Amino acid sequence: MEAPQAETEAPNRPPRTLLVVVSLHHGSTERVARVLARVLDAQVKSPGQVRPEELLEYDLVGLGSGIYGERHAEPLLDLGGRLPMADGRRAFIFSTSSMVMTRGAFVLSASTEEERERIAYDHRALRERLMSKGYVVVDEFKCKGWNTNSFLRLFGGMNRGRPSDEDLAAAEAFAEVLKRGKE
Repeated sequence: MEAPQAETEAPNRPPRTLLVVVSLHHGSTERVARVLARVLDAQVKSPGQVRPEELLEYDLVGLGSGIYGERHAEPLLDLGGRLPMADGRRAFIFSTSSMVMTRGAFVLSASTEEERERIAYDHRALRERLMSKGYVVVDEFKCKGWNTNSFLRLFGGMNRGRPSDEDLAAAEAFAEVLKRGKE
């Protein structure tokens, strides 16, 4: 005879996913979030639309924004710091940014290992907040976004047209892997 399921488990309920997104200037991160949300059948909210304790109602939470000064947007980091303890709940992190910087030098493209290092570096502040609150960060995604900050606007910006169709296809593949892991 099988043991009865705990009352907190919902065997017939599909996994619930929430994306919390900050997308400022050109909507680059929002475009990535829409692809992720479609694949994961997720709700999308901004940090101002969600109460920190609300994240505990979801099986998988994704948090993303553009990268500003080598870290996620402040409203997302602030939310991460206010989260209640999550006791092993699953989360993922995503971002868009204009450049890849490795070993102190800006480069326009990077090898796979260099890109992983850059993702880890740019995502560290948010990852640390999530992990300190008991979340398990199952994966991370980053692609280029259009940047017209500072002097770049005088030249039409950097990475115009990004995320590209290829970037969005990579986001879709990333979400498919996450989806298989949450079923």
